[in-house]
Amino acid sequence: MLTGSSPPDPAPSVPNKDCLLVSSAVQTIVLDVAGMKCGGCVSAVERTLFEQPGVKRVDVNLVSRAAWLDLNESDGDIEAVIAALAARGFLARERVLEPKLKLSGSDGSTELSWWRQLVVALVLLLLALMGHLSEAGHLPMPIIGSLPFHAILATVALVGPGRQILIGGLAAARAGVPSMDTLVGLGVGSAYLASLAALVRPNLGWSCFFNEPVMLLGFVLLGRCLEERARSRTCQALQQFSQLQPETARLISDDGAIRDVLVSALRPGECVQLLAGDQVPVDGVIREGHSMIDVSNLTGEPMPLRVEPGTELVSGSLNLESPLVLEARRVGSDTSLARIVRLVEQAQARRAPIQGLADRVAGRFCYGVMALALVTFLFWWLFGAVHWPQVLQTSVIGLPFPHEHGAAYEDPHQSDLSSIATTPIGLALQLTISVLVVACPCALGLATPTVVTVATGLAARRGWLFRGGDVIEMAASLDQVVFDKTGTLTLGRPLVTDIFSDDVDRLLQWAASLEQSSRHPLAYALLQEAQRRQLPLLDVIRVSTMLGEGLVGELQGVSGELRVGSPNWLQRHGLVIPDQAMAWLTVRSGSIVALSQGDSLIGLFQIEDQQRPDVASALKRLRCSGLQLAIFSGDREVAVRHLGQRLGFSDDDLAWQMLPEQKLQRLEQLRSKGKVAMVGDGINDVPALAAADLGIAVGTGTQIAQDTADMVLLGDRLDNLPEALLLARRTLNKVRQNLFWAFGYNLIALPIAAGVLLPNQGVLLSPPLAALLMALSSVTVVLNALTLRI
Repeated sequence: MLTGSSPPDPAPSVPNKDCLLVSSAVQTIVLDVAGMKCGGCVSAVERTLFEQPGVKRVDVNLVSRAAWLDLNESDGDIEAVIAALAARGFLARERVLEPKLKLSGSDGSTELSWWRQLVVALVLLLLALMGHLSEAGHLPMPIIGSLPFHAILATVALVGPGRQILIGGLAAARAGVPSMDTLVGLGVGSAYLASLAALVRPNLGWSCFFNEPVMLLGFVLLGRCLEERARSRTCQALQQFSQLQPETARLISDDGAIRDVLVSALRPGECVQLLAGDQVPVDGVIREGHSMIDVSNLTGEPMPLRVEPGTELVSGSLNLESPLVLEARRVGSDTSLARIVRLVEQAQARRAPIQGLADRVAGRFCYGVMALALVTFLFWWLFGAVHWPQVLQTSVIGLPFPHEHGAAYEDPHQSDLSSIATTPIGLALQLTISVLVVACPCALGLATPTVVTVATGLAARRGWLFRGGDVIEMAASLDQVVFDKTGTLTLGRPLVTDIFSDDVDRLLQWAASLEQSSRHPLAYALLQEAQRRQLPLLDVIRVSTMLGEGLVGELQGVSGELRVGSPNWLQRHGLVIPDQAMAWLTVRSGSIVALSQGDSLIGLFQIEDQQRPDVASALKRLRCSGLQLAIFSGDREVAVRHLGQRLGFSDDDLAWQMLPEQKLQRLEQLRSKGKVAMVGDGINDVPALAAADLGIAVGTGTQIAQDTADMVLLGDRLDNLPEALLLARRTLNKVRQNLFWAFGYNLIALPIAAGVLLPNQGVLLSPPLAALLMALSSVTVVLNALTLRI
């Protein structure tokens, strides 16, 4: 037919520039990757994956610790990819998309691990604090304050909770991709080995500070616990989606008996009973019953929908009133709910371009920190302590109980808690450890993905599907939005309001018969009118769709070729419209559909659509946000002008009777002046959706339009568009805040840890405090992301 869309029923899928659906020779694989701690790890995983044969595209998410990759089936080997990651210290496994939705980390194992790690961190910090209290005489437990106790405690801490960090850091360093574990491992290990050397060789004159590695590990583990806890909250939206699908369903057997079965056991064609209060387990069609359905969990639509036999339901919606019989159409991972979850998961993996600088820095960050640590050690050992001897008497920031006047111990073995440097090499070692520990590539790596994860989760709960961080960034920087008319600005459910023909029944019967296989809204109008008049449909011999124009075909019992579509299209194929029909046509404001038999006009239909009730307020909000608006339509000039005038568009912002290729040309002209979004819903909008800087499909449109678009608005409310674009702008602001903090923290903390303020201000950062600051910097980034609101 002409323009517009169809309901979201199965349709041929085309690949979008960034879509999940790829060519048949390429498969999309999801890997759960363990061991990623920072942005450097993300860069290492990406580099490793790209080095493997057959890998075409990689998206890695530090928050969900997942990697999405497009792999050529011909020359790609997923087992080799997993082995390559393992060789770099990242254990990976392929995620199986099970019929029953299940998200990684959705069981209780993650929660138990979090609590276990928290307890270990708190025990280490408590023992370290008790050691300080005992040494200061505030706690009558000399054993806890003794050197042997803390030597044993430090050894146990490194062999126990610190073992994973040491092994992971060593593996990353050996693979040439040092990570956060490498830096922490170097700091903890050097503190322990220096204390051990001072214990074994007293003549070195070094202080023992076994308490440093204990406190370092305690703060690092505590920070990771808090970070992990906060990050788990960013994935709550997906967890809520997974809970929308019930475990069991009431299957109706052939003999009418009803029994409970697992949802994963359902097959297309089987019928299930839905009682009031039941979640819909699969996508299907109602066969019996009338009820109200709540779809707010999927589309954000606040009002329940009235349903009846023939109405399609999607999994995850809620039956509110009466029993229903539902015939399953799509089950398991093919359901709309599973598709939404997959889209949101991949969206969280796709990075925003603004993250590019942070990723490049994070990839080389650890090398820079290790170089700075080496320079710090050599400087303070060979020059700094000699040139500024007063620094050896400086109190350390971060000690719970600084020693009086900062004096050094006469015997370095009187306490393992002596964090006050007494020798140049002791000071150099202390500052070096602080540099290694205070650095935080985690904040750089988490700055963008945490915000994107929160934003896509919030959006999904409202029925807005962004396909990635790049889409969110584009949505936040638009200059103009172009709308299709039919099915986008209008409801897409038009009605036949007038007919020009000598034989109305014949005209309507032939046109509806040709359109019976079409999903276009104008086709529905013809079919609905034929049904109202109780006209039987004729069998179709053949029918072809001319994109953006209409249909051509033959009917059983009707001689000659029939064409139904726009009058201009029929005229280009030799149809001559009589003067009387032309006079009738020129005064009509709705969409006009013509039917011809050969070169003869059979008649004309006037079909009028209804404007969406929320479209005026939505356009007003978009204009208030500074966006330029336009309408590109394949409909007639009269209909487009009439709608444009009602909605406040000038003639320069309107275009009518446009073919898909003409929409593309106009979009290219607009793109030369700024970033342009295209909002559409029909098959004829697919090229424009793919060509625009941002393609936006409304959820009532065709599946092919949704698959092509960068952003999908589920449901039937256009006022979701300004809300979604506002969320995108807020998201980008949060990303900028996080990146500013991540870069700013490292730029300030690293020089202080290296002793820049030590000679003049006497400010020295202790390794435990450095570890605490490092942990808090990551937690701050995640908590700031969680403050994002719609």
